[in-house]
Amino acid sequence: MKLKLGKKRGKRMTLNQLKVGNSAVITTVGGDGALRCRLLDMGLIPHTRVTLQKVAPMGDPIEIRVRGYELTLRVEEAQKIEVEDEPATSVE
Repeated sequence: MKLKLGKKRGKRMTLNQLKVGNSAVITTVGGDGALRCRLLDMGLIPHTRVTLQKVAPMGDPIEIRVRGYELTLRVEEAQKIEVEDEPATSVE
């Protein structure tokens, strides 16, 4: 049995495109001025792992787990955050 730990890159997407229960790593935080500062202040900085916990019945807002706490964001805000899903390690 071999365990491959290559540097494969995961799929790039915005935070709102993540599926419930999946995790990803933040690559870019967009937005203008105060919004960007607010997102960064809440701990949404590049190289931070996030997990999508819940999506409201109508699709907005979404709840993510970041740095050990739950955070609720509007979909409009989540669209400004680019993530890369974590590639699964393959076992042969």
